[in-house]
Amino acid sequence: MNTTRKEISVVIPVYNEEKGLQELFKRLTSSLSQITDNYELLFVNDASKDQTLAQCIAFSKSDPHVKYIGFSRNFGHQAAISAGIHNVDCNALVIIDGDMQDPPELIPELYKKYKEGYNVVYAKRAARKGEKLYKKVAASIFYRFLKRITSVDIPLDTGDFRLIDAKVIDILRSMPERTIFLRGQIAWIGFKQTFVEFERDPRRHGEAGYTFGKLLKLASNGITGFSEAPLRLALWLGSVVSCIATAIILYLLIARFALHNHISTWITVVTCVFFMGGIQLFTIGVIGEYLNRINNETRARPLYVIAESNIVKN
Repeated sequence: MNTTRKEISVVIPVYNEEKGLQELFKRLTSSLSQITDNYELLFVNDASKDQTLAQCIAFSKSDPHVKYIGFSRNFGHQAAISAGIHNVDCNALVIIDGDMQDPPELIPELYKKYKEGYNVVYAKRAARKGEKLYKKVAASIFYRFLKRITSVDIPLDTGDFRLIDAKVIDILRSMPERTIFLRGQIAWIGFKQTFVEFERDPRRHGEAGYTFGKLLKLASNGITGFSEAPLRLALWLGSVVSCIATAIILYLLIARFALHNHISTWITVVTCVFFMGGIQLFTIGVIGEYLNRINNETRARPLYVIAESNIVKN
């Protein structure tokens, strides 16, 4: 039996969260103390520009439950979560963001479901307070679209806030992907999964780490990682355009030689060229996304580089 294993660990990816970190630490400690004293808080600092790392180090000096990891540069939210997954030894792991939009007080409810025999317990958002309308609409459309084009049942209205057990942790560690979409990977793994509903709070401090560009990148990773539908769409569009072009050519030949109609064809030709060019660029772009994913995997670079940490490897 592994006597050093924690009953529950919490991974908290943080980036420029110094204003709210003290409150988050208190709320996490209070919630976990209701479950067990054999817990661990692992803060993963994604190269924050403020005093976030200094606060994490201070927490670790005052509380033996606290561990921290500091990246050498900004590697992104999904890489920070992955670093946490790779550096815990626990029966149950909770992933929660450092902005306090996801309430730490929900962790005992997630743990209760886990003790009922579930391998994955995700927090499902019944409401998203304080978020802009365009972000809510975009997220809703994307996850429903992703659900339609993949065979993986990725739960709707959820983020990364969830509890996973040791079985799921071990499988995630064995996955070689370097283009990460953890929500899809955890859904793909399967096992017994359930949810607990909650109302997501507005962000209290600072600005969201996920910019529009980062959200697009995450969406692209989700689509290319779990669906071949874009490639099939490109093939379908190419076939349709070829048929249309063939039909136009036949029409022009018949009109000129059979019907003896002198038709000015330059407008038709230019329209066809622009139409076919647009489809070709779209198709190349889709294929390029998949090739870029393959390129990232074959380079086999590490997901992240740790600059400092208080984790002692056995």
